[in-house]
Amino acid sequence: MKPFLSPLTEQEEQFFLTEWSKGDLAAKEILIERNMRLVAHIAKKYQSATEDMEELISIGTIGLIKAVNTYKMDRASRLGTYAARCIENELLMFFRSKKKTSREVSLYEPIGTDKEGNQIKLMDVVESDTPQLSDIAELHKNVALLYEAIPSVLDERERFIICKRYGLYNTRPATQREIADSLGISRSYVSRIEKKALNKLRFILS
Repeated sequence: MKPFLSPLTEQEEQFFLTEWSKGDLAAKEILIERNMRLVAHIAKKYQSATEDMEELISIGTIGLIKAVNTYKMDRASRLGTYAARCIENELLMFFRSKKKTSREVSLYEPIGTDKEGNQIKLMDVVESDTPQLSDIAELHKNVALLYEAIPSVLDERERFIICKRYGLYNTRPATQREIADSLGISRSYVSRIEKKALNKLRFILS
């Protein structure tokens, strides 16, 4: 992981914020680059044996970009203070989403077979409340947004990997190894492309 640039001084920050408010995209890039050390510092607090630091930094960077996009110069606090909250929020949303997804997936895990040899899933034996119509409508809306975003946001290889990996368009979900073999690339390369594609979709849909 390459070292991050040092933070801006207060005077430098004011200058680039002013330029960004005028629409200078180069100034925006500088504000992001010079606050990446803050992203890494916050992401490190959430790192564990099961969490990839690069992925956490990638997610935290989304929060930083949101902060730069929405920061108002008349705020009493500096950009870094405001950005820290946005970065934390983005990481917390990621972990909440991950936790929810892991719970949903576990419901479909096989736990045995019945007397006729049919596979029994946890979902079959756990009592659950009937989902509210509003929840179903929200899910349908998000799915529609996802399918709309995939062809417009992802390149051809990213689309292939995401669709295969998650069984979209009525296909069978595939492992990273299976996808790597079909494309003739390494599994780690598939993993990097998958992470990049998911971050693109997460940014568009957030």
